[in-house]
Amino acid sequence: MHTKAVYRAAQGLNDAGLVTLRFNFRGVGGSTGSHDSGIGEQDDLRAAIDWLESAYPHIPLVVGGFSFGSIVGLSVGAGDKRVVSLLGLGLPVDLDNRYDYSFIANAGKPILIVQGDNDEFGPGEKVASLLSPLGNHITLVRIPGTDHYFDSSLGELRTAVRGYYETGPGAKLLAII
Repeated sequence: MHTKAVYRAAQGLNDAGLVTLRFNFRGVGGSTGSHDSGIGEQDDLRAAIDWLESAYPHIPLVVGGFSFGSIVGLSVGAGDKRVVSLLGLGLPVDLDNRYDYSFIANAGKPILIVQGDNDEFGPGEKVASLLSPLGNHITLVRIPGTDHYFDSSLGELRTAVRGYYETGPGAKLLAII
């Protein structure tokens, strides 16, 4: 929640007119509990989606995540009919094939992935190869010279997110809801 990348992506969503909620998974920061290898974290996200839907019942829901949070967000959001679009930042793919992203081929909603070309956990070229056969509903924005944390390109990250939801495929979807 307090990473610069998550903060800048949230700013990009806000710039595009969306309401944002940032939270920590169990056991992270000041959150109680302990890491649960993705199972409990999916429950955490579902609870956040439930809360957002009750607090903002007429606003389209976009689910996003960074690094480990991206796999959690993509997997939960892909199967949740309330979620209209997905956002992944810094997808971890270079970890001994630990994560399987094939499920996003059938997500049926627009997906934005923003990846640093020099991401040590998911180099841009590897992410492009992974995503290319999964469908044209996925937009990949690769930021040259950027590592996993987007430290040198936070402005570009914010601009990519804002552009996607302000004038790109995300905007087209949000306009019809």
